[in-house]
Amino acid sequence: MKRSDSGTALLALVILNLFLVGSVHAQRSGGASQDPVAGSRVFGSKGCAQCHAVDGVGGKIAADLGRIAKPRTFYDLASAMWNHLPEMAAQLRKLKKPPPELTPRETGDLIAFLATVNYFDPGGDGKAGKKIFAAKECVICHQIEGVGGVFGPSLDSVVQFGPIFFAATMWNHGPAMAEAMRARGVKRPQFSGHELRDLIAYVKAVSRARGDQPMQVLPGRAEEGERLFAARGCVDCHGIKGVGGPVGPALSGKRLYSSLFDFAAAMWNKGPVMMREMQRRVVPVPPLQANELADIVGYLYALEYFAGPGDPRRGEEIIKAKGCLDCHAVGGKGGRAAPDFEKSRGLNEPANVVAAMWNHGVAMEQKMRDEKLFWPMFKGDEFTQVVGYLQSLGPRRR
Repeated sequence: MKRSDSGTALLALVILNLFLVGSVHAQRSGGASQDPVAGSRVFGSKGCAQCHAVDGVGGKIAADLGRIAKPRTFYDLASAMWNHLPEMAAQLRKLKKPPPELTPRETGDLIAFLATVNYFDPGGDGKAGKKIFAAKECVICHQIEGVGGVFGPSLDSVVQFGPIFFAATMWNHGPAMAEAMRARGVKRPQFSGHELRDLIAYVKAVSRARGDQPMQVLPGRAEEGERLFAARGCVDCHGIKGVGGPVGPALSGKRLYSSLFDFAAAMWNKGPVMMREMQRRVVPVPPLQANELADIVGYLYALEYFAGPGDPRRGEEIIKAKGCLDCHAVGGKGGRAAPDFEKSRGLNEPANVVAAMWNHGVAMEQKMRDEKLFWPMFKGDEFTQVVGYLQSLGPRRR
């Protein structure tokens, strides 16, 4: 996914503008992209925002897409779009509106947008954060609103409030903070993601500084994050797809934390273990700028966002089990009512396959409804295998 330097406020502004802008900027032609900001424009221009809200902003007819289960991968979202199509078509018939068609680029961007909204958590409770600041004994070292210790930096003039900025700052100051807490007999606090969100809300509410610097948030630059993951020595302890580690837990093949606040809290909570291991291995603690950490996080989430290639054999089994070959054929074998899968073109990217299925599904939904047939439903993993199968037919195309 491409990097967006906008923060939560900008994303909210983009969503609000969807209701005000009658047309959107033309998107570049070519292969499918993964640009969540462009995807927010697709969300508006295709009418999604008329029925769906994102964190309370938008339509009330259908589900709020910012408040459903997370995290979500590309194929989780693609399968959800497919499964939702009949219900959407029924609602659009009531509104006397045609279902939207999607290009591969629009499909990739839209799914990236829907995945990204998971990470823009709503603001925390500043009053609760003030209590946490005292209960966790942060006040012993840090001063805020003119009250507190002076051993650590004052938090009255913080100008960036994103969880990634706080995670990077806490990481860089971690060794010095640990030493200061030991010297004063202060127990190192542990934070949940929710507590950290409230704490940041408190700091933001009382800060005397009002900077315009953007918060470092997802999506980071996955390619740069991969480079930094190796350059900063993360790969020496944490494995990725069998490469690196195995001192710390592997960071691929598993779902990461559901929000940036959870990620930032975990990074702080696990800091002592990581730093002891680096000390044992005589490895210096690598400094991390906020934008660098954002890129690393973007890389780690991208590993999960795009699953590995689907298994064509499993995909073929799923296609048969779902009854697709009752209407479709493969190489002339199968049904005659719908296009032959082997004759499909331009399915080199996952977003191309999903766009083709979505656009075909609009007509398919009408036909299946007329014939009183059940709509085939897919899980995210099943969708992965189906896409792998359809793409595997490419070499046999004439």
